[in-house]
Amino acid sequence: RAFVEEQVRSALFGRHAVEVRGKQPTVHAGVTDACAAAPLPAVGELDVPTIATALADALAEGGNTLTALDTAYLAAARHAQDAVRDVYLDSKQARLPLYCPGCPHNLSTRVPAGSRAGAGIGCHYMAQWMGRATHLPTHMGAEGANWIGQAPFTDERHVFVNLGDGTYFHSGLLAIRAAVAAGVNVTYKILANDAVAMTGGQPVDGTLTVRDMVAQVRAEGVADVCVVADDPRRYRRGWLWRRGGAGVRVLPRTALDAAQRQLRETPGCTVLVYDQTCAAELRRRRRRGTAVDPNVRVVINDAVCEGCGDCTAQSSCAAVEPLDTELGVKRAINQTACNKDLACLAGFCPAMVTLTGARPARAAAPDLDALRARLPAPARQPAGANVLIAGVGGTGIVTVSQLLGMAAHLDGKFVSTLDATGLAQKGGAVVSHVRVSPADMRHAPTRIAPASADLLIAADAVTAGGRDVLAMLSPTRTTAVVNAHIAPTAEFVLASGAAGEAANDAVIARANGTQANGAPTTKAGTLRRRIGRHVHTMATTDAHAHTQARFGTSTGANVFLLGYALQRGALPVSLTALEAAIELNGVAVADNLAALHHGRAAALESEPDAAPQDAPTPARNALLPKTASNLAERIAYREAFLMAYQNEALARKYAALVRRIRAAEQRARPHSTVLAEAVAESYFTLLAVKDEYEVARLFVAADVGFDAHLARHFSGPRRATFHFAPSWWGRADANGRKRKVAVRGWIARPVLRVLAKLRVLRGTPLDLFRYTEDRKLAHALRHRFEADFQTFARHLDATNFDAALALARLPASIKGFGPIKAAAARTALAHRDKLAAALGPAA
Repeated sequence: RAFVEEQVRSALFGRHAVEVRGKQPTVHAGVTDACAAAPLPAVGELDVPTIATALADALAEGGNTLTALDTAYLAAARHAQDAVRDVYLDSKQARLPLYCPGCPHNLSTRVPAGSRAGAGIGCHYMAQWMGRATHLPTHMGAEGANWIGQAPFTDERHVFVNLGDGTYFHSGLLAIRAAVAAGVNVTYKILANDAVAMTGGQPVDGTLTVRDMVAQVRAEGVADVCVVADDPRRYRRGWLWRRGGAGVRVLPRTALDAAQRQLRETPGCTVLVYDQTCAAELRRRRRRGTAVDPNVRVVINDAVCEGCGDCTAQSSCAAVEPLDTELGVKRAINQTACNKDLACLAGFCPAMVTLTGARPARAAAPDLDALRARLPAPARQPAGANVLIAGVGGTGIVTVSQLLGMAAHLDGKFVSTLDATGLAQKGGAVVSHVRVSPADMRHAPTRIAPASADLLIAADAVTAGGRDVLAMLSPTRTTAVVNAHIAPTAEFVLASGAAGEAANDAVIARANGTQANGAPTTKAGTLRRRIGRHVHTMATTDAHAHTQARFGTSTGANVFLLGYALQRGALPVSLTALEAAIELNGVAVADNLAALHHGRAAALESEPDAAPQDAPTPARNALLPKTASNLAERIAYREAFLMAYQNEALARKYAALVRRIRAAEQRARPHSTVLAEAVAESYFTLLAVKDEYEVARLFVAADVGFDAHLARHFSGPRRATFHFAPSWWGRADANGRKRKVAVRGWIARPVLRVLAKLRVLRGTPLDLFRYTEDRKLAHALRHRFEADFQTFARHLDATNFDAALALARLPASIKGFGPIKAAAARTALAHRDKLAAALGPAA
């Protein structure tokens, strides 16, 4: 708001005939000129070019003249802003913040079907864009106060209200007291995460335990209290305490939905305390040795994985990432991001394995002195520069900013840093401004002005491709170092499965200013080319792949990029100062120094590339890496797979039908291959059903090589535990899910080997599993869509081609196991019936 402008107008009112220009229309002789636009915008951010332009206009009217340098800069800044103003997404739109991997909020903020929740202050706020029926945040201490006002005037019986333990200690208890006094039906969900996570993980003021909170709210007169914990074993016999026969229930987090439903039906104000430590704070404590680091890791066998996304749906975890393979987009665990919450194991899938004692494999530790001596001195660095660092929150962007600042200080230069984060620490966009100069900068703005960046370090191309970042670049002065790796966006987590993949692609495509119709590497290439159009020179490198291969983690990727830029002479600091800054930081010093020098080495292996070609990023830990580049190769790959799956007869059957569809397509639409490609993928999924025999084969077969895969990517004992939910074992819950059983590797592997050999019995009277519901469904789907494909081959023409193509793609959407696959099949068959009706007599 225009506070200063209003104060100046008030101070001068009735005294001087002075014209005041600002965020309001100009006033002439006491009369407002409503037709004249205000020289400064009333909303949004006031940046340097906007203010400078307004000043220049005012000065010019007074007869003052601007220098050529002033007018040239204003023109360049205006051009830089106008070039990206309405074309592309802002970086904060492209990188939506999300809860950290393993964050308690991933589960605690969910509400039962038919309920809604009020948003709380802090991380709870983000639940509003996660599709969790959470709305209407209030100021701190008023959580639920809006419901107190609404409740008498609505038929809605009950709401949930999110409340953090820090807010509860500050003033939230007063809100609970008010709700009790008002007699409204409300359940406060207090997250006891042991940290003020939103602002950096500070401890809650004073001493506050779950026992304290329970005692306090009971003293306030709440109707009922329940505790849900990630580890109920911390409490004796499932009760917080017993006193006079009464107690407080302590339930596992798997019982959260049931607990919320029970509290929802309890009249009055109730409280649910969700006890789980903040994932980010727990990670810090583990690094410092003040908390136990569980000796367990989750891995996914992508050969078994169907890519259904149920692991993401159950956990909402950003560490579960897409993995592009020859047989489609599967899932992989980002071992660098994983905080070992293990919530993903709830996904109804046999592909997930836990490893005890395993550590990510890393290359042999280099001799840093030898590596440093082997590298030539970096190119001469500039005396000063405006360095812009764009990346993803939680990956160390601010740390890199501080390293640069300290290095500049050690070089005796003046430096200012500004880190634009906000909610970005939760996976959103982070942009750091580092300004280095040999001259005193105490009166200079800390923010880099439009068209004024000398160096862009794009740790994340999606963030760097935002219009707010591009406006600071200059095609005549900016050098860019761009990381080729593209991390998935929040949309991949928020809409799991195929919908998540499509949403992730759509966001990246919107960031590109293009349609979502390309492979991931194409999207990455488009982003890099787009950045290249706004800079003078650009170099690209896959910092993620380099550091992952050398250190078993991508934590040092940003320092790797620093080394890359340093070697090219783009950083305004010396090598000696940067090394000293890393040592002063005192965190993973050896690995960060190694990452710095490996980045320098990588810079020597490539030349600046203003318009780089699309270089595919290596698949991360993929058992089924992409090998086929055309339709013939894809068909041949699947034929060979089906031979290993069952026999040569099945492979011949597959190839014959695809050839027949291809011939029909050429008659209906010459030179097209989209229908043949769709049938090649869909028919393969119908034939290569992941039954018990196939799951076993994909775990133990030497040609698949799951154990060899683990040996390549992990070191240590690697004691494996498999997590299965056999269709013939146990009773299903209300959602059709059976309880998963953890089986140690020494027990599971011999059984899996026997099952893999018994696949010769598949479909025969001796097949033990042929009468299970899953196998019956698979047989029905295969029969139904085989008939459709045969119909295409006979009756395909230009009029029904599009409907046939849509129908041919349906089987590939039926993914998952058990109830997940059954639900997907119901959806696909409903679409199939509509498309069959559209096809008319041909169907």
